[in-house]
Amino acid sequence: MSKLNKRLENIEKTLDLFLPENVTSSWISQSFGELNANLSDDFFLNIINPVRDLVKRGGKRWRPLLCVLSCELAEGDPEKAYPLTPLIEFCHTASLVHDDIEDKSETRRGAPAAHIKYGLDTALNSASWLYFEALNPLINYKTSESVRAGIYSLYSQNLRRLHLGQSMDIGWHSNPDIIPSIDEYITMISLKTGSLAKLAGELGFTAAGKAMNEILEYGKLMTDMGIGFQILDDVKNITDGNAGKKRGDDIVEGKKSLPVIFYAEENPRGAEKIKLLFKQAAKEGIESPAVEECISAISSSRAVKRAENYGKKIVEASLIKLQNNYEQNEAKELIFDLFNTILR
Repeated sequence: MSKLNKRLENIEKTLDLFLPENVTSSWISQSFGELNANLSDDFFLNIINPVRDLVKRGGKRWRPLLCVLSCELAEGDPEKAYPLTPLIEFCHTASLVHDDIEDKSETRRGAPAAHIKYGLDTALNSASWLYFEALNPLINYKTSESVRAGIYSLYSQNLRRLHLGQSMDIGWHSNPDIIPSIDEYITMISLKTGSLAKLAGELGFTAAGKAMNEILEYGKLMTDMGIGFQILDDVKNITDGNAGKKRGDDIVEGKKSLPVIFYAEENPRGAEKIKLLFKQAAKEGIESPAVEECISAISSSRAVKRAENYGKKIVEASLIKLQNNYEQNEAKELIFDLFNTILR
């Protein structure tokens, strides 16, 4: 981890630069252009604070770190990658705020969700703004106009993909009677989770000056990494609970994760009972006995272990491709370490 500390410090400095605790006239000018009035700092902090609060609560930072390491893997200068890390982490942060609103989640990273703490209207507006503010680093990013245009294209396409994935997820969790197919679920997480892993890899290779065909090929590999990561995260929600959230809250939110899908596939009769438990949990909340009953049913089957193995195989296959297709260097070793932690 010590080898990553300096990189993580640089990432934090970059995030603080573009989402500051205290606003300056230069930041205001770059973000908003010329204003008709000399506004109080409070107006700007009202839009910054809900999302900055969430950023400063922590998080794994594996996406911006993946961007930097991918640049180094491609023999690029990491100093070209750091300014691009807000595009990934700010987009991720904005999506979390929107997710929590859409899922009616009350907590995030061990504290009240942004819409609970700051109000629905303020949180929604702040997160929507952050999707656009994430592009601020490109204003002064030193590169050719063709590369800049390529970055805009990659960012906007992956953002559209992310929202399509979220739309699929919303459609399923808003209707307890729908259990998607395995292929539908994998497609959904390839969009919702895989898109930001894909973007991280693509921006890293872009910063290293790679050709677009190489950028897109590497992006596919990172998409698979993101899929594996999400599956294992879904398993953890049922077995141990995710960091900063409560065990089984995916059930309350109506999330049809891979363990649920596998269980329904293996137990058609049990699937009908699971649907009823999902409805009860959604109505009664995280303390509902339906949550533990649902977890117990799924855990007593092969579904959890099957999903865990499925996710691990995806990550392991991706690491093999990484090993075989790219030159050995320190960044490659660190990417391996980064994703091997997911397998533990």
